This record gives sequence, C-alpha cells and structure tokens, in this order.
Amino acid sequence: MASEPVTDLIEQQEWLGPLGDQIQKGVTAAFEAAGPAGQQIKNALHGTWLGHPLHPAITDVPIGAWTAAVVLDAMDNIRGGDGFSRASDVAVGVGLLGAAASAVTGLTDWTATDGRARKIGLTHGLMNSVGALLFTTSYVLRKQDKREAARGFSMLGFAVAMGAAYLGGKLVFSEQVGVNHAAGGPLLPQEFVPVMREDELQEGQPKKANANGIPVLLVRLEGRICAIQETCSHAGGPLSEGKIEGNTVVCPWHASRFSLDDGRVIDGPATHPEPCFEARVNNGTIEVRAK
Repeated sequence: MASEPVTDLIEQQEWLGPLGDQIQKGVTAAFEAAGPAGQQIKNALHGTWLGHPLHPAITDVPIGAWTAAVVLDAMDNIRGGDGFSRASDVAVGVGLLGAAASAVTGLTDWTATDGRARKIGLTHGLMNSVGALLFTTSYVLRKQDKREAARGFSMLGFAVAMGAAYLGGKLVFSEQVGVNHAAGGPLLPQEFVPVMREDELQEGQPKKANANGIPVLLVRLEGRICAIQETCSHAGGPLSEGKIEGNTVVCPWHASRFSLDDGRVIDGPATHPEPCFEARVNNGTIEVRAK
C-alpha cells in the first residue's frame, strides 16, 4: 500500500490500539448480552437487510444538513432576516439527529475492523464526535440568540466534520472497509467445470476448490453438495476455514454467517451475499457452474 502521510501518522499512534480494543470489546459484549435480539439489532445496523452497509447512507444526513447550515449562516450574515436564521437552526438540529444515527451504525461496522483500518476508523469516529460537540454548542448558542458565536462554532464543527469525512473515504477506498470482497474477480463459469474428486469431500467438512480462478467453498450436507464463493464478501476471509452450523457457514475472521443454499447473508457484519454455484457429480468428479 502506498505511503499516505495522514493515515501513516494515525497508524503510528500506539495509544489508539489499546483504546480501540477496549471500545470494541465493550460494544461486542453489549450486543452479545442482548442474545438473539442483540444479533438482530446488530444485523439491522450493519445493513444486512439493505444489501450494502447502512452507515454510508446515513452520513449524508449530517453532512448535507451541516453544509446547508453553513451556507444559510453566511446568507444570514450577508442579508439578515429571520428566514435564514431559522432555517440554519433547523439544519443544525437535523444534522445532530443524523449524526447520532450515523455514530451508532458506524460504531457497529467499526467493531469488525482490524489493524490499520481500526485505528483510522477510531480517529474518524473521534473527529466526528468533536464535530458533533461543536455543532451542539452552536445549537445551544443559537437558542440563546448569540448568533455570531454560534456561526463560529458551526464553521469549526464543519471543518472537523470534513476532516472526518476524508478519513471515512480512506476507510472505503484505501482500506476497503464496507466493499464487496467477493466481487471484481474472474467471471463465474457459465458451463460446468471440474473442481474436485467426489471422494475428497466428506460430510460436513468445508473444502476449498478452484473454478477457473475463482475460489469455491464446497460442503456436503446430508448427501447434497453446496457450493458458494469461498472469499468472504465482508473482508475477504477464508470461508473454507470457517465453522459449518446447520446449512450455514460462519466466517473465521468476523463471524459473518452465510447460507450454503443460496449464499445470502444470515448474520453480519457482511452485507453482500456470496455468489452461488450449481454443483453436480459427473463420473466421480464434482463440477460447478454459476447459478
């Protein structure tokens, strides 16, 4: 990975490691303590129902609202009038509500990161917290009719929020957090291709095979053969090293759970389904093709 001064500096901050570990453990423990309901809430916050992470969609609310607030403050300062001031106050309030929802979804996604990405994500979250605090101060000052000071805090908050947004972009485009790691490879075979001898696949034991350059997870369940892509869509983990539970496989890296029947996400943090294959046995050889 190419050297990038800002993210390299963050990675060098040793104190972020222990702090991140403690926060991650606390959040994970809270979800686990809630049992099945906690897992359902966690799935909803990840966006498994949406088909992609929920957090990026929600971040548009505070960023958009606070951008509008800064513009409206500028118009109020130039032209005056209650209309601009009232509208900017509403925009700041809407941004604060959106920031709260964004923080909850972002924190949930962040618990399933590691190493460099975890440090960058923690810094991203801390900066967003500072930005939200500055806008909260601005909101309170607005209610006290101290508009000049309120505009100053909004500008500071906006600058910090933009810095945090920059780090959010680094998480996605440089660290590949939230992207589909099961996509972008060779095209799935449209015709059956041989991948493994039938006698190599034992009941309930996951095996990795190769179909024209695509890693395939094979599992025999009650005599039938299930086949999905072997690379976890969440972070690229090896599903062949995961645990088989019923008709699902649990990724060994972050515990995403996928259906072996159709590749759909059962439990997050994954949000993208796994490509699925049709499997058959031909003259003692397992063959697969895209469904």
